[in-house]
Amino acid sequence: MASSLSPAFAYTVVYVKDVAKSVAFYSKAFGYTVRRLDESHRWGELESGNTTIAFTPLHQHETDDLTGSVHASRSGHERPPLEVCFVYPDVDAAFKWAVENGAEAVSKPEMKEWGQKVGYVRDIDGTVIRMGSHVNPPKKD
Repeated sequence: MASSLSPAFAYTVVYVKDVAKSVAFYSKAFGYTVRRLDESHRWGELESGNTTIAFTPLHQHETDDLTGSVHASRSGHERPPLEVCFVYPDVDAAFKWAVENGAEAVSKPEMKEWGQKVGYVRDIDGTVIRMGSHVNPPKKD
């Protein structure tokens, strides 16, 4: 059965307080183009390659009743068990741009032992965003 399945990772959905504000923020701070913002402001999408970044309100009776309610972080010391990572050719410049355009700096970019330059910011809802380079392949000895 599994061999006949051919899934595609289509969406990452970010639950936010205000869809229109978050779509505008991600467009400005991270450089994405807005694909869609519906008239009700209950759904927005950004152009991001093969996987769509989508936004929807924290609470919706359609999904809360089916799958349970979304719980946002209660403080700056908590984060959900999921991380969004955006890859840039110049992580330092992208990090600086994001912070200048409303992202909260968490950790400045630095090289990690696994070969990726990584910095962290929080969006306007407190979601942690990893801003990084592509991970370099391990060096052969």
